[in-house]
Amino acid sequence: MIDIALLRTDPDLVRRTARAKGSDVNVDRLIEVDGELRQEQTQAEELRAQQKKLGKGADIEAARDLKSRLQAANDRVRDLQAERDDLWVRVPNIFPDDTPSGDDDEGNVELRTVGLPEPTDEARAHEVIGERLGIFDLKRAAEVSGSGFYYWKGDGARLAWAMFSYVQDLLVQRGFSPMMTPLMARERTFFGTGFLPFFEDQLYRVQGTDLSLIGTTEQTLIGFYGDTILDPEELPIRVAAFSPCFRTEAGAAGRTNRGGFRAHQFHKVEQIVLCHPNQSEHWLNECQRNVEDILDGLELPYRVVRVCLGDMGAPTYKKYDTEAWFPSFGLYRETHSNSNLWDYQSRRFKIRFKDGDGKTVLPHTISSTGITDRAALAILENHVQADGTIYIPKALRPYMGGQEWIGRRD
Repeated sequence: MIDIALLRTDPDLVRRTARAKGSDVNVDRLIEVDGELRQEQTQAEELRAQQKKLGKGADIEAARDLKSRLQAANDRVRDLQAERDDLWVRVPNIFPDDTPSGDDDEGNVELRTVGLPEPTDEARAHEVIGERLGIFDLKRAAEVSGSGFYYWKGDGARLAWAMFSYVQDLLVQRGFSPMMTPLMARERTFFGTGFLPFFEDQLYRVQGTDLSLIGTTEQTLIGFYGDTILDPEELPIRVAAFSPCFRTEAGAAGRTNRGGFRAHQFHKVEQIVLCHPNQSEHWLNECQRNVEDILDGLELPYRVVRVCLGDMGAPTYKKYDTEAWFPSFGLYRETHSNSNLWDYQSRRFKIRFKDGDGKTVLPHTISSTGITDRAALAILENHVQADGTIYIPKALRPYMGGQEWIGRRD
């Protein structure tokens, strides 16, 4: 959530933020309810003070009347606070002044490109290559689980595991502590990370429980620190985790989302940082360096974009996307997102620490993709050779027993 003080000191900023990020939250009603709530809280405090002064021997009728008035005031406070909080949690995060404007990903601003893209060629489609080599299977997955799922098989599975292992090792070498997390979480966890109420249609809920399948370990990694007071000496906290991830991907059908590009289940390594507020820009950049070093190691062409307002998402303060080149689409497509969430998650999840003066401070959080299956799909499309074999990037060969090719190349 944003700092409620912003609503009171700079309501125009809150209105501008909601409009820019396409939120339908009624900011004017929020301002009105917040004002009424503070008035009722003051009234309740005054009544409590009067009640304390009555003491023994007070007039019974006066005491009953005061008790009744206090109960009514408390009821109004409860109702107003519930309405205020319901509106408050729907206010998007603020953003830097230099954030690009735009309604969708077409408004993202390219910062740099790295590598030379292969010519556009639909014959390089990863699903076609994978089926031909017997390493990636959509058809059997559709029969077993329905559309939006896939199998990695044989050398395809080895390639994917090699990629995930390579990235986890790189992150550990750079100071990230590995974790393995639950694959389900409670509603409060999705709320605390800002996934709810903004992306509710992406959740796979477990019927009859308060649980849903996670869409990223960001949810369970940040959740691990929820409702805690951190030791400032431990900051920055850097953690990374691999897991399957589950998203409904509602409305994701279409040519540009064919193959394994958007799936209901995929695999991901996530890098998370909790840090002092004055260090969040530094750690955003460090996570971005990790992303680009990973793609360099996979020998993939890519570009980095600064994400615009309309494509950024409500909880995000600042975001970079990194997009690998996919020859079959003739496009750069997102493989990594790297976001500074500012103190938005910490406030929702009550994560804090005490500074040197004993003041309570909310840490900033960075959520950044380490790798997903999409990068393996990009490897198939970019590293397929004229003879149909797949070149294995040098960085992955130690994880594949020194193997250099998928397919035959004696």
